[in-house]
Amino acid sequence: MNYKKIVVAGGGVLGSQIAYQAAYCGFDVTIWLRSNASIDRTVPKLENLKGVYESMINSMEKGEDWALGIADKDNFDKKTCLEKSEKAYAGIKLETDIAKAVEDADLVIESMAENKDDKIAFYKKLAPILPAKTVIVTNSSTLLPSTFAKFTGRPDKFLSLHFANSIWKNNLTEVMVQKSTDKRYFDEVTEFAESMRMIPVPVLKEKSGYLLNSMLVPLLFSGMDLYVNGVSDPESIDKAWTLGTGSPKGPFKILDTVGITTAYNIVSMYVKIPSFLAPYNFKGMHKMLKKMIDEGKLGMASGEGFFKYNK
Repeated sequence: MNYKKIVVAGGGVLGSQIAYQAAYCGFDVTIWLRSNASIDRTVPKLENLKGVYESMINSMEKGEDWALGIADKDNFDKKTCLEKSEKAYAGIKLETDIAKAVEDADLVIESMAENKDDKIAFYKKLAPILPAKTVIVTNSSTLLPSTFAKFTGRPDKFLSLHFANSIWKNNLTEVMVQKSTDKRYFDEVTEFAESMRMIPVPVLKEKSGYLLNSMLVPLLFSGMDLYVNGVSDPESIDKAWTLGTGSPKGPFKILDTVGITTAYNIVSMYVKIPSFLAPYNFKGMHKMLKKMIDEGKLGMASGEGFFKYNK
C-alpha cells in the first residue's frame, strides 16, 4: 500500500471526521464538496474537531480518558499529538471542482448522505475523470457496494470502508467486499485503515448494515418506535437503555450524534413498507424526523436534536 493523497467526498459528520483523522495520520487530504454553501457548513465541523482532538489530548495527558485513534498509551507525547492535530487542521483542502479534487488521488472515500440516486450520480461523474490507479471506497452505512460497483468504472477497485462515529476514539473500520472486488485492493484498504490508527474488521459477504449497524439500527428503530407510538419520551427511553445495560448512550443520544438527516434518510428507505408488514411505525418516524429537519434540529452538530447541546 502506497497511498498518499486521500479524497473524501462529503463533509458531513463522518466525512469531516474521516478527513481529519487521515490528515492527523499524515495523509494529504482533500474534501470534495458540492458547493460553497457546503464548504460553509464543513469549516465549522473541522474547527470543532480541532477542539475535540485538543481536548482529548489534554484529557489523555491527565489520564482521564483515552483515544487509541490519537495515540498508544506506551508512546504518548502531548506535544507531538497537538502538533499533528494542528498540522491536520491547517492542511486539509476544501474543493468544489471534482476534477481538481481527485487529480492524482490514490484513494477516494465516498461519504455522502444515504441517498442511492445521489451516490449513483456521483460515481457516474467521477468514473471518467479518475486516474487509473485510484481505488474507491464507500462509507455507506446501509447501502451495498454492489449497488454502485458498475457505475464506478472500476468494480475491481471498489469496496466498502465503514467508519464508526467519534472516529478518534471508536477506531473501528469495517472492510466489506462486493463480488468484483480484487483481493489486492481489499488488502490495501485494510492496510490503509491500520495506517489511520483504525482497527479493521473484515466483512467477507455483503450485508446491509455491515456488522455494527446490523446491531445498532434495530436499537434506534426500537427507540423511535416507542416514542412515536406514545409509549414514553426520549429521555426516559434513553435512561432505560443506559441504566439497564451500562451503555454510555441511549438510542436518542446516538441519533443526535449520528445526525437527524442521516436517520431520516435511513428511515426513508423503509417508509413504503405496507403497515401490516412493517415491524416498526416507520411512517411515524419519518414524519417526526422530517419535522425536526424543517425546524433545524439536526442533532448535536446543530446544537439541538432530541436534546439540547452547547455549541
